[in-house]
Amino acid sequence: MIQEITTKHSPAEVLARARTFFARRNPLYGAFPEKEGPSYVTFRGQGGEEIVVGVARVDDGTRVRASTYLYDAQISRFFTTLEPAPMVEDIVE
Repeated sequence: MIQEITTKHSPAEVLARARTFFARRNPLYGAFPEKEGPSYVTFRGQGGEEIVVGVARVDDGTRVRASTYLYDAQISRFFTTLEPAPMVEDIVE
């Protein structure tokens, strides 16, 4: 499953928060960095489960996409720790 959010945090800050968040989970749901780059980090969890978190700078903040097969709830919890980007409403005159 792929989940996505846009946040006001910088890409580097999102990836740093992801590293901290997944390392501090209950050992059954913990995951640890396996590969990293400036726009992504992959984690390996219990039983070899993979989590991928990717970031991209967009006009209204940072777009964060995360993918996993079994850790959907943990990704959802991680997303709740990120402050959403302000919503921009189109003004129609």
